[in-house]
Amino acid sequence: MTLYYLTLLVLALGSTWWIFKKVLRIALMKNIVDNPDARKLQKVPVPVLGGTAVFFGIVVSMTAAGLFFDTPSYFAILGVLVIMLYVGVMDDILSLSPVMRFIVEILAVLMLIFCNDYSLNDFHGLWGIGEIPGYVAVPLTVFACVGILNAINLIDGVNGLSSGYCITACALFAVAFIWADAKAGASMAIASIGALIPFFCHNVFGSKSKMFIGDGGTLLMGMIMSIFVIGALSSGSSLAAKVPQNFGMIPFTLAVLSIPVFDTLRVMARRISRGRSPFSPDRTHLHHLLFDLGFSHIGITVFEILSNLMVVVLWWISYKAGASIDVQLYVVIFLGMMVTFGFYGFVRIMQRRNAKVISFLQKVGKWTHVGHMPIFMRFRRFLDKGCDEMMNLHDNDEK
Repeated sequence: MTLYYLTLLVLALGSTWWIFKKVLRIALMKNIVDNPDARKLQKVPVPVLGGTAVFFGIVVSMTAAGLFFDTPSYFAILGVLVIMLYVGVMDDILSLSPVMRFIVEILAVLMLIFCNDYSLNDFHGLWGIGEIPGYVAVPLTVFACVGILNAINLIDGVNGLSSGYCITACALFAVAFIWADAKAGASMAIASIGALIPFFCHNVFGSKSKMFIGDGGTLLMGMIMSIFVIGALSSGSSLAAKVPQNFGMIPFTLAVLSIPVFDTLRVMARRISRGRSPFSPDRTHLHHLLFDLGFSHIGITVFEILSNLMVVVLWWISYKAGASIDVQLYVVIFLGMMVTFGFYGFVRIMQRRNAKVISFLQKVGKWTHVGHMPIFMRFRRFLDKGCDEMMNLHDNDEK
């Protein structure tokens, strides 16, 4: 099976790498770019069709996976992913209303539930609850999946953050699915990793080849994360059947998604408390705080990924220490709150007091600016090779 998964990884990586600059050219020719404003961190317009390249790599790899084993739900999942990609790209181009996006997200999740006949219908022993009836499971699944979709979308604020986080989450889910011999879930996780790696490289280290993943990409990856959660938690899942009795399935999935989920909850709670729409944009995310402290984009990405991994590791320790499933959940909630609500509030209080810890964090932020190092400069020139003509074409069209 190692060769099989390695083949899927290489197929997804190679396909995305091959299509990336072709998509970049289309975005520049059609002027599908994200323009800077007071809230955004970039200073120049950046092409915003990266999610299309990632989708292509996933589809090529998963189509190859279908040659090795039966994937009865593949076409239903593919249809849902196409919907998410299309709506996201339209939002990037036309700026759809939050209500329109919300309705489409709900319909897409319902399609996923009824076409694949699975949902979040089992608490796996949490609070002593096992399987739950459909009239509870369906609205719970819609609520959870729409929440995940928006959480992944809202962390996409700096180069590499959403893609780097999703690579990490997919790797964690891949390990779990491979261990449980859940080939379909493992294949999609491996394909997603392979498709995201080329995008991550161009997004973080490229200059002329830089492209944002866009709402098309974040909604695509948010839906894939939702599929993994449903696949892990649905009644009779391969993973649930194999894990020990005190293994917290819900704590595990929440730990993997902890930074996006809890930072989104914090931001939305803050907006609502101030009488604003929870979907109104602002600069109060954790990545904005770190940027204001002087962290580079890659520094912010590494900080948030390591924070998320810390939550996963400490959850694992609580599980191995014999904690009940309920306690495992409370550990994850406490840690998720501490690294989002707690850290953000602490830093803001220290800033008002002009405390020395802020100077320390600012020094750490300066250390994260590694883009000028020779190895990264050489990598950037490699990534940007062949992009001069495309940039000139875009500049001429602008004139």
